[in-house]
Amino acid sequence: MAQHASLMEQEPLVVHTRPVIDMDEKQFFQFCQLNRDLQIERTSEGDILIMAPEAGSSGRGSSKLNAVFEQWAERDGAGQVFGSSTGFTLPNGAMRSADVAWVRNERLDALTEEEWQKFLPLCPDFVLELRSPSDAMGSLQKKMEEYRENGAQLGWLLDPVSKRVHVYRPGAAVEVLDNPATVAGEPVLRGFVLDVLQIWAVMERKKKG
Repeated sequence: MAQHASLMEQEPLVVHTRPVIDMDEKQFFQFCQLNRDLQIERTSEGDILIMAPEAGSSGRGSSKLNAVFEQWAERDGAGQVFGSSTGFTLPNGAMRSADVAWVRNERLDALTEEEWQKFLPLCPDFVLELRSPSDAMGSLQKKMEEYRENGAQLGWLLDPVSKRVHVYRPGAAVEVLDNPATVAGEPVLRGFVLDVLQIWAVMERKKKG
């Protein structure tokens, strides 16, 4: 299965624009609004990345993850959850979107109304990426490192192909959990425990009859 999945891996389509075209934050936001059907990110060097749509399996997984995190966040009350359509402009200038992101309320409260209506100018406190069959693992690992370097306090990379969870924390080596039943978010996500086996289960194809 892992070998088959690796043959399907695709790097994002990279569009180089600099120095011919150098869009500022406002222009890039407008560019993304004009191309809302595309999943777009931008690197710190200004390259535009266009990602493939999610597979059915990862789409189900992402939907379940967002529901689980939203339920927890409402109980906890310390921050807000954002889905994969939300853009974050990181301190290094890159614009990234995570499958699940969580930001503390006090950081959101500090944003102006104009900032709230655009890509949020901050790095989330927590980020989660769920690997799709078409995602190149190396690209996702680099993205997770970028989140960590720009201020993320906790990051999870879930790989349903290998059934592993990669845990990213500031100043620590990446922790790789081999097919864990659960993974805890303390101290960043107070009291949150993700049922990983439940996520793998919803991503499996269910046939009736």
